[in-house]
Amino acid sequence: MKLSEFQIAVEQEFGAGYGAVVVNDLVLAGAGGRTAREALAAGVQARTVWLALCDAADVPEERRHGAGRSDPSAAR
Repeated sequence: MKLSEFQIAVEQEFGAGYGAVVVNDLVLAGAGGRTAREALAAGVQARTVWLALCDAADVPEERRHGAGRSDPSAAR
């Protein structure tokens, strides 16, 4: 996942306004106790941060694949 894909996924899932709040303020256990913005700045991969954000915000599994990406298991 590219950073631009992360940004699109956040906006699609949370909306532009709330998405910015979530990225800046929500502390993510799955990203070392940092916010998404801090984790990305520290070099954590965007996909790892996205999944940590999904965990923290209780995003359903079917929507965790990110913007424009389908569930890879659905192709089976």
